[in-house]
Amino acid sequence: MAKVTRRTFLGGAAATAAGVAAGPWVLRAHAQSGPVKIGVVLPYTGVYAVLGESITQAMELVFARENWTVAGRKIEMIKEDDEMKPPVGIRKTEKLIDSDKVDILTGPVHSGILMGMRDKVHSSKTILIVSNAGADAISRERCSKWIFRTSFSNWQPCQPMGGWVAKNVSKEVFQVAPNYQAGKDMMNAFKETFVPAGGKVVAEDYPKLGETDYAPYLTKIKQSGAKAVFAFFSGTDAVNFVKQYDQFGLKQSIKLTGAGFLTEPDVLPAQ
Repeated sequence: MAKVTRRTFLGGAAATAAGVAAGPWVLRAHAQSGPVKIGVVLPYTGVYAVLGESITQAMELVFARENWTVAGRKIEMIKEDDEMKPPVGIRKTEKLIDSDKVDILTGPVHSGILMGMRDKVHSSKTILIVSNAGADAISRERCSKWIFRTSFSNWQPCQPMGGWVAKNVSKEVFQVAPNYQAGKDMMNAFKETFVPAGGKVVAEDYPKLGETDYAPYLTKIKQSGAKAVFAFFSGTDAVNFVKQYDQFGLKQSIKLTGAGFLTEPDVLPAQ
C-alpha cells in the first residue's frame, strides 16, 4: 500500500472539498447567475501557514482543471487569513457571509477558530466544508447539518495510540501539547485507551501555541520521572519542540511519541 503523508491527505481532503464545493447541488440553493463564491478561512501567516498554503493550492489545482467554471458559472475564491487567532477567524467568517455573500465556506486549521465559526455558519445556513481543523465537538454535541468534514477529528489519530504506547513503549508518560482546543482534545483521546491499558499520566503541560522556548517544559519532563512523552505539535511548533528535545539531552533517555503531526514530511527535514 502506498504511504500517505499528511500533506497528501490534506491535499486530497482539500481537493474533495473543492469538488464538493463545485458540485451542482450547491447551485440549486442559490441564484443561478453570477459567480459561485467560495470563502476560504485559513492561516497564511503563523505556525500553521504551511498547512493553509497546502490546502489552498490543492483547491486551486482542482478549480484550474475545471477552468474555474462549474455549470456554466465562474468559480470565485475569496481568501481570508485567519492569522491563527479565533477572534480574527470569526470576524473574517462574518465578513465572508454577510458582506461577500459567499455560497460556501471552507477551512480552517485551528480548532478554536472552527468552534468560533460554528454558530454563525449554523444560523446563516451557510455550508462549511472543514478541510483540516479537528475539534471533536463539531462531530459530536456541536454538530450542524450545514457542516461537513473532509479531514479528521482530533480523537481519531490519538485514541488508538494510547493502548499501543502502554503496551509497546511505557506505562508512565508525560503529556505535552499546545494550549488550545486541538491540544486538549488529542491528549484526552490518548488517555481514553492509555489509562485502561494500565498507563499512568505522570504529568501534563500546555505551552502556548507558537511557543519558541520549550526549556521550562523540557525541564519538567526531565524531572518528572516519566519514561516516555506523548506530544502533539505541528508546523513550526513541531520543528522547535523536537529540535529542543534533542538539544536538551532527552532523546536518548526519554522516548518521544506522538501522532503523525509531530514528524510529518512537512517538518521532518527541519528537525
